[in-house]
Amino acid sequence: MTSPPFPPAPDRRAPDDDERQGAGPACVLVFNASDPSGAGGLTADITAIASVGGHPIAVVTGAYARDTAEIFDHFSFDDEVVAEQARTVLEDLAVQAIKVGFVGSPENISAIARITTDYDEVPVIAYMPNLSWWRDELIDEYLNAFRELLLPQASVLVGNHSTLWRWLLPDWSGQRSPTARDIARAAAEMGVPYTLVTGIALPEQFVENMLASPQVLLGGGKFELFDASFCGAGDTLSAALTALVACGNDLGEATGEALGYLDRCLDAGFRPGMGHILPDRMFWAAPGADDARDAEEDNPTIDDAQALEGFVMPPHDTKH
Repeated sequence: MTSPPFPPAPDRRAPDDDERQGAGPACVLVFNASDPSGAGGLTADITAIASVGGHPIAVVTGAYARDTAEIFDHFSFDDEVVAEQARTVLEDLAVQAIKVGFVGSPENISAIARITTDYDEVPVIAYMPNLSWWRDELIDEYLNAFRELLLPQASVLVGNHSTLWRWLLPDWSGQRSPTARDIARAAAEMGVPYTLVTGIALPEQFVENMLASPQVLLGGGKFELFDASFCGAGDTLSAALTALVACGNDLGEATGEALGYLDRCLDAGFRPGMGHILPDRMFWAAPGADDARDAEEDNPTIDDAQALEGFVMPPHDTKH
């Protein structure tokens, strides 16, 4: 169903882009589900975006029934409700970047794809979480719709190595695990120019997060694996990346900053309930944070040699 238009009110002149530039934090539109536990979803997005300097514009696509240990169910909003939320704010606010998280249904994916088509100059960061908690038939329908409708418009795809492997390379038969470039090649077949692959296992309790194109590994960060079970890291990383791009950083700078930010969030993680540890997305506001920040400047998380620089974020080009 085609979403209804939402023209500006005739008695109100909308500010032009020049007037909205520099008026405050960059506006970041995010589509995601409400997570009442605060582990991930819109709660993670809003906090991470605000923490790195953006203004979150949060469109609710549904709601989880979950705690900090597991997801029990998800209730998807109607696609017209999702579209009306987004188009209303888009008529008023100049959005600099868009994040698409878990949106609950193929119908919502289709509605969001129509919206991003209308704003094809705005970069889109697509995050694919682990959906193993969901029913198999729903997972298949969702992934197929995401692949066909949203990946052709995504500037960057973000996801865990094992999640993207199972989704994009289901028939992988190599003796070794697929590399970040292998996954980036599979994503590029759907039109995605860059893929940020997280959680690539390395020896000696380290993991690697790599930004890749089909042609080359652009760089990334190597991090020591925390001896803990976290929840919400993927939403945190993808939201921070989107906000940093919206704030004017090129893709390389934004990726390096977002990875460093996530590492600090995990290092300061806390367990508010009986389930997993959650990233502290506002770690910098905690008592003693100034001393920790000074130590971080002396010992940066990402080596200078690993920093990503000079990769310009492309606007997405609609392929469908």
